[in-house]
Amino acid sequence: MTKYIEYNREKFALNLRALMEGKSILAFSKCVCIQEKTINGWINKKYSPSIEFLFKLAQYFDCSIDYLVGLKDY
Repeated sequence: MTKYIEYNREKFALNLRALMEGKSILAFSKCVCIQEKTINGWINKKYSPSIEFLFKLAQYFDCSIDYLVGLKDY
């Protein structure tokens, strides 16, 4: 039986911040064509990204969705 791991907004926010490599939210939002307020909400753990946004971020950063949400190491 597989152990269920709950989604952790904190881990996602930390991974996203690290991948942004010091870019401001505004600068990053322009790079990925995602609204600044959306990224700000993720960073501040107010809400979670949809699967479409996770897919877009994984492609942009060349990493897995599992990494973004904290299930696996990069």
